[in-house]
Amino acid sequence: MADHNFDLVILGSGSGGYAAALRGAQLGMSVALIERDKLGGTCLHRGCIPTKALLHSAEVADVTREAGAYGVNATFQSIDMTAVNKYRDSIVEKLYKGLTGLVSSKNITFVTGEGRMTGPKTMTVNGETYTGKNVVLATGSNTRTLGIEITGRVITSDQALQMDFVPNRVAILGGGVIGVEFASIWRSFGAEVVIIEGLDRLVPNEDPAMSKVLERAYKKRGIEFKLGNRFKAVTQDANGVSVELENGEQISAELLLVAVGRGPNATGFGFEEQGVAMDRGFVPTNERLQTNLPGVYAVGDIVPGLQLAHRGFMQGIFVAEEIAGLKPVKVDEWGIPRVTYCEPEIASVGLTEAQAREKFGTDNVSIYEYNLAGNGKSNILGTAGIVKLVRQNNGPVVGFHMIGSRAGEQVGEAQLIVNWEAYPEDVAPHLHAHPTMNEAIGEAHLALAGKPLHAHA
Repeated sequence: MADHNFDLVILGSGSGGYAAALRGAQLGMSVALIERDKLGGTCLHRGCIPTKALLHSAEVADVTREAGAYGVNATFQSIDMTAVNKYRDSIVEKLYKGLTGLVSSKNITFVTGEGRMTGPKTMTVNGETYTGKNVVLATGSNTRTLGIEITGRVITSDQALQMDFVPNRVAILGGGVIGVEFASIWRSFGAEVVIIEGLDRLVPNEDPAMSKVLERAYKKRGIEFKLGNRFKAVTQDANGVSVELENGEQISAELLLVAVGRGPNATGFGFEEQGVAMDRGFVPTNERLQTNLPGVYAVGDIVPGLQLAHRGFMQGIFVAEEIAGLKPVKVDEWGIPRVTYCEPEIASVGLTEAQAREKFGTDNVSIYEYNLAGNGKSNILGTAGIVKLVRQNNGPVVGFHMIGSRAGEQVGEAQLIVNWEAYPEDVAPHLHAHPTMNEAIGEAHLALAGKPLHAHA
């Protein structure tokens, strides 16, 4: 058994793992990056990128249907899933080739195979050992199933991404990010869709104002949803699947998508055996992302908190710089931007209104909601929605929440406002180009600063 020694050994090559590898190599470290599947992880191959490619195909389908309203003579005929999947795969493959070329050009040793922790700082792969002065655990996440057997007509997002047909009617268990995104895709492709959410609103992790607008939009789109009722049982036969709710209601569909979130993929790699502390399957860390073992760090979805590719990416860079002694600035979890790519899109960063009132006191928080009906570009696009700002009285903006077509493209300025602790009076004088959806951010801050123009105070 050969032993290979490195400054940094990383298990997992998703967003967190490859970011740590690239930044570590950039800082002069010798790096081994271990991956049992493909470089890029879930985000590139089974998550963010392929899903968003499908969502763009769905957007094109909707635009084609509505072309006549814009004076364009175009006719929607059908969805060719073979061509849709070819387009999706072309995007993934292009990015995969680019990332592979980038990693190989940085003198990073890429090791293909099932890695297992066999010492405090040692990984064994295919009978070879890789020992690092420092180790990063970045093994990502798996789909949660709530104990439901995934077989036949019961699928997860992994199977949904590979479908070569459009179902006639699909039920979706879970009204969070994954659930509402696939609901949006399938409805645009022509399917009947019903969402089952045990809590009392869609996207329950968002500010309730976002849920309200999304529910209104989904009703208009013909997407059904059952709220406040958990599932009791799932049965299927050759003709379809049936979901029984706790209130006795039966929901029938051709397929059931189980979209109840993702859990940490941290078991079976020898972590516990080597003394890494675990908690409900996660790997807890301190604020510097170090585990209970010196020199062993964890990043991404196995660390409790938001499960977002860009969070893992940021953490990977942070850990490499921490190891190099650069003392990087910690980014608070609540300051990480979040986007849900349903139609209409949801973009948010910072605290919800309820979280802000809990933190600062009920009477020490102000909010303002700017309706996109007053925004020129939103009218051109035919979208409805709002920008909601949450402010600490006589203090900075602590929460930004927006829903509307292409809202995700506005989250960049929003995260700067929140993370740089800008006051509405700081943002209000800055010009927002006309006519853009970005203007809505400016108008909302003008209003919260006490001088509303295209808005009702």
